[in-house]
Amino acid sequence: MNAPTPPSRESPELRALIDQRYADVMAACRAARIPLYDDAGVAERIRRTLLASDFAFEVFRRQPDLLAPAGLERLRASADAAARGASLELSADETACMSTLRRFRHAEAVRIVFRDVNGLDDIDETLSSTSTLYETLLGSALRWSETAMHARYGRPRDPAGVEQRMVVVGFGKLGGNELNFSSDIDLVLAYASGGETDGTRPLDNGEYFIREGRQLVRLLAEPTVDGICARVDLRLRPFGNAGRLALPFVAMEQYYQREGRDWERYAWIKARPVAGDRTAGRELQDMLRPFVYRRYLDYTAFAGLREMKALIDAEVARKDLAGNLKLGPGGIREIEFVVQLTQMIRGGRDPALRVRGLLPALKACEARGYIPAARAKLLRSAYVFLRRLENRVQMLRDAQTHDIPDDDLTRERLALGLDYASWHDLERELAAHREAVSSEFAAVLVPQAGGTATPPAADVDLWTKARDGSLDAATMEASGFVPGTGVAEELTKLPNAASVRSMSARSSERLERLMPQLIGAARACASPSPSLLRLIRLMQAVARRSSYLALLDEQPNARRRVASVFADSAFLAERVIAQPLLLDDVLDPRIDQLPLKRVDIAAEIARTLGALDERDPERELERINEFRSSIAFRLGLAFNDARADATATARRLAGLAEAVVGAVLTLATRELTAQHGRLPGEGSGFAVLGYGSLGGEELGFASDLDLVFVYDGKRANLTSDGPRPVDGTRWYQRLAQRVMHWLDAQTHAGRLYEVDTRLRPDGSKGLLVASVDAFEAYQRDRAWTWEHQALQRARHVAGDERLGGTLAHIRRDILAVPRDGARVRSEVGAMRTRWRAERDRSDAVQFDLKQGRGGLIDIEFILQGMVLAHASTHPTILDTTASSALIDVLRDVGLLTGLQADTLHVAHADLLQMGLACTLDLRSRVAARTPALDALCQGVSRVAVELGFDFEGAGGEARQAV
Repeated sequence: MNAPTPPSRESPELRALIDQRYADVMAACRAARIPLYDDAGVAERIRRTLLASDFAFEVFRRQPDLLAPAGLERLRASADAAARGASLELSADETACMSTLRRFRHAEAVRIVFRDVNGLDDIDETLSSTSTLYETLLGSALRWSETAMHARYGRPRDPAGVEQRMVVVGFGKLGGNELNFSSDIDLVLAYASGGETDGTRPLDNGEYFIREGRQLVRLLAEPTVDGICARVDLRLRPFGNAGRLALPFVAMEQYYQREGRDWERYAWIKARPVAGDRTAGRELQDMLRPFVYRRYLDYTAFAGLREMKALIDAEVARKDLAGNLKLGPGGIREIEFVVQLTQMIRGGRDPALRVRGLLPALKACEARGYIPAARAKLLRSAYVFLRRLENRVQMLRDAQTHDIPDDDLTRERLALGLDYASWHDLERELAAHREAVSSEFAAVLVPQAGGTATPPAADVDLWTKARDGSLDAATMEASGFVPGTGVAEELTKLPNAASVRSMSARSSERLERLMPQLIGAARACASPSPSLLRLIRLMQAVARRSSYLALLDEQPNARRRVASVFADSAFLAERVIAQPLLLDDVLDPRIDQLPLKRVDIAAEIARTLGALDERDPERELERINEFRSSIAFRLGLAFNDARADATATARRLAGLAEAVVGAVLTLATRELTAQHGRLPGEGSGFAVLGYGSLGGEELGFASDLDLVFVYDGKRANLTSDGPRPVDGTRWYQRLAQRVMHWLDAQTHAGRLYEVDTRLRPDGSKGLLVASVDAFEAYQRDRAWTWEHQALQRARHVAGDERLGGTLAHIRRDILAVPRDGARVRSEVGAMRTRWRAERDRSDAVQFDLKQGRGGLIDIEFILQGMVLAHASTHPTILDTTASSALIDVLRDVGLLTGLQADTLHVAHADLLQMGLACTLDLRSRVAARTPALDALCQGVSRVAVELGFDFEGAGGEARQAV
């Protein structure tokens, strides 16, 4: 076959090299009588392979059959080594077996080079194919070793007689399915339990698996005339080279619980079973998951990563590895650290991050919002570039190296093989990627000098005086904390608090660094003294929780943000002090990616519960509570920062509560079904109606939930199908009781919601759960006007959708009954007058935002009265339960003028805004009177009078004022 004309961009030296090597390969083919036909550009692809790889050249010369028609088909095949390895026949003779394994590895490795350099595979496929090749080799070598060992000693069994197999766990790039072309393979060997073999020469399982492990390593790593199959590294096992070659699961678990270090946690992130008993391997992973992924948000991972990076930097400096693609500045390891740090911190609470490969993990971190899209794009681009270049460097001579060659000819080969016009072009892009990665790594590892910044000497002096008891109020006031008495006293008490005195040495060091920083952060706030007082209480709460101290120590933005929130909102501060887990939400990069729709929140709760290792109701309730607190807290932050208005915030809080009720109902149904079974019929036949603020979609941060439970009465006399069957009435009663109890139960994470069920038929005297028929009959025949007002805001929030639809029809039918408008206005006005007399806390200087004249309850009563008076002739006003939307509907159908609607809209939004602000400041919803507030409320009273409502009694004060 004639050689094709070489591309003109090659230097003469390189062209001569490729021409000579191509000629040598053709000579080897002729000597072996292998015909080679240049169909589909085979010659050009061979030349391109020779350009990129001396290793491929040597294999072609030794195994020219790879260029025969069947060999070329193998080179071009998209199927990886697993397909061909399954039919690999190994001789019982060890020497022949080792030769077969090595020749197989060489052939498959050349296939990987051929496909990579000719653009048939992208980098993901190349790395995956390499990983699969070594898994195939491991599997074949382990099976041969098992056969040989069984013949000598029999099969290893546990005390119950169950056969045991070795578990081979792959780490690093092999575990991540992203192995370098010429990498070593990091392995840990384990087995499920002790016992002994069943042969005529029995061995203890521990000794058996050690010998089997040695045999496995010899088959792969011992040099022969054919070279080696794989470089095997077993140093990641417990105790490293000093540890036993293989350990039982129990010993593994004990080691990592007692001795495990941060670098081992990083290593286990990518670990997976790659050969042997993979089912048992997954059990081992589940056993060790709590070591790798902590239940809390683990910001101590920063320190561990920083220590590892320091060791790497020392090695780089000692060995002059600044240009090393893996370990040098801006190299592959820094990208891995950024992603794995996020996995370690958050993977315990977010199972979506428990993925092994770098690119899949980066994608998960970006999708979950933990790594910004711009940073993820930069890291992804750099990683792909660096891994392609690293792989090509190793493909050159099948050498385990990460260094760029020094000679010009090899650099030219790298550049042309990667489709760059020159080495200068490739080098320029390499430098840009490395600089970008270094910058991102520094920003993540030490954000704005976090963990290393030196606080002002004056703040260090304040903390020193607090520790030695010499701090006084005057000193604090001179430093900007007015009044200073309380702050000085509490700051002085902190070092002597029991929780602080019992801190570990490392946590004490963190606190010493942290306190001056917090003092400075509090001083920079609008309210320095309240902020610092709350921060001191927070330190007492987290003194024994190193992760939270680490968060504040490592993250300057977190310190500033926490101090600011503590200054602005007593309510949010108290939440953080009670649940320090919320500290993460203060700096959550996903703050603008909140799940705001009920379906999204419900999906997130389901995903959160799916992360639990065990389905335990108490633990699930605790996790639901943590989730609810987190979302509510972030909604509070958004409102406090003016990124969300009151109407949107109240609606989102209602959606959160609705999703939580649904999750608790699902949990209660599951537990009840386990005890008593299910009732016959489609669906659960149980529905939860939300009334009041929940039904009206304007829930506050501390609101209780008005709930009514209804069931399908047709199932009342049916019997459940479980081990302890009960009739339908009792089944539904117990379900409602369980939902109420779990919503109100105290857990480590607090209480979900206080629940009020007094709006059910017959109030507190009635049954906790009513049948549909009983509910409808009560609403038609016995309900008071105020109960129909309450029904206006009722909506289905959880449970059987079909039953919820039935109840929605009943609500419409009841509210659409023709009523005497004058009587409706009279009864609504009388009830409002009574409520105001009993509940209004307004006086000459302050105004009750909810119960005051022209307040939120007046607006509710106006809207509810209009619905009752006009729903029979304007049924579209029954389509919504929310006040803001109802105002628009009433205007659209002509029941409110534009001016009246605008007046109510503005008043409703402003009063709701002030009410939520009061809650965040831990104040009752009473505001100081201002001319603007008085004008706002007078407008509401004027609209009430215009619409015929008398909320003052006997045509009173409001009518006269208007």
